[in-house]
Amino acid sequence: MSAGLLSLKNQFPFIIRITGLFSVITLVLLFYFLPRFTTEILEQKFNQIIIEQIDIPQTQQIERPPPPARPSIPIESEDEDLADDITIEETGLGDFEAWDAPPPPPSGPQVRFIPYDDPPVPLTPIRPKYPEIAQEAGIEGTVYIQAFIDAKGRVKELKVIKGIPNTGLDEAAIEAIRKTRFRPAKQRERPVGVYISIPVNFKLKG
Repeated sequence: MSAGLLSLKNQFPFIIRITGLFSVITLVLLFYFLPRFTTEILEQKFNQIIIEQIDIPQTQQIERPPPPARPSIPIESEDEDLADDITIEETGLGDFEAWDAPPPPPSGPQVRFIPYDDPPVPLTPIRPKYPEIAQEAGIEGTVYIQAFIDAKGRVKELKVIKGIPNTGLDEAAIEAIRKTRFRPAKQRERPVGVYISIPVNFKLKG
């Protein structure tokens, strides 16, 4: 037993060397053959890829229309047969007449608004005289008169705003307001002349 152990102990370094050398050779062979094997696998994979070729149609070129021709430059005529006494008369607008011109605005009193604090008040009731023609026809209604009352309470301007024509009621309302005296309007405790609208009622009794 002791002889076998001594023999194995003597052979151990040799076995270690042989084993190391075999390991180195194996690693060298692996590094040598492994890249080739990997390259072959990659080549097989790349060979399996199919690239399709698609024909792209050529873009149609749209032809632009040619540019318009340049205007010709007038050239002085060399014809000597033209008359020298030809003249062009000047066109004037003096004889021009306006066609379908709008009519001028109607003339009338221009109402100017005058501010006031207290309106004018009639000192006596406005009592118009009922026209006989309107009474016989049984015509009733209200006539609206626009009046200018000056700073002294006198009626200066009268105009029918809304009336009942051809009945005599408009004239009766104007006459009744003209005979009426007013307390003038006031602005900051001072009398002023103003325009007011006065309704005059006409109503038959019974």
